[in-house]
Amino acid sequence: MCQLLGMNCNVPTDIMFSFEGFRRRGGLTDHHADGWGIAFFEGDGCRMFLDYLPSASSPIADLVRAYPIKSTNVIAHIRKATQGQISLANTHPFRRELWGRYWIFAHNGNLPERPDLAGSRFLPVGSTDSEHAFCWILSELAQRFASCPPLPVLKQALAELATPLMAVGTFNFLLSDGRALFAHCSTDLHYLVRKAPFTLAHLNDTDVSVDFSQVTTQNDRVAVIATQPLTDNETWTKMQPGELLCFVDGMPE
Repeated sequence: MCQLLGMNCNVPTDIMFSFEGFRRRGGLTDHHADGWGIAFFEGDGCRMFLDYLPSASSPIADLVRAYPIKSTNVIAHIRKATQGQISLANTHPFRRELWGRYWIFAHNGNLPERPDLAGSRFLPVGSTDSEHAFCWILSELAQRFASCPPLPVLKQALAELATPLMAVGTFNFLLSDGRALFAHCSTDLHYLVRKAPFTLAHLNDTDVSVDFSQVTTQNDRVAVIATQPLTDNETWTKMQPGELLCFVDGMPE
């Protein structure tokens, strides 16, 4: 299956350290070689990079690695195709507009049954179960709320919508509108929060370390969410099946 990577922070931060390890799982240290993508929120805008080539060898991944974009919410995905051909249209993350905001979604899993989209203004461009489920979630939210609700209300609605999808398949996902990052665990999803006192972190997938005490301030706070832990010397928390967390300013709620 695919793998997910998310970052939520209280100050704009680059994700280059985590991305350095994560991208290697796309065809080098793991077999998720059917495309990759990453989205960075910048204010009300969203910068996206997608490629159907493996992230370990993608020239676009090289560009992202060399361009330290700072953001408070980032979602990345490396794909192992289960439904839909290998193509740009089927590459995560996916983007749609709702309530005048961009929404970004990436999914790890497989949904043998797809919810009904009849009459929905949100329709998939590609052929994946993931994009279909994203469109269904947004359609349901648009029917429930005329405008964007408070985050606790939105979190509860997302948990309710995730339940029937998780019942028919595997539904790990990351979702963000740039204000917060929602993470839902069906099988595998882990997170950690980096805050003062910052220490040295070492990647699992390559011999690269960063001493975060040298590149942060005492007030910085960064949450990193990943399918599998990216570092081997930090304590990652494994989310429970059915758990939905809302990350705001680098902390889970």
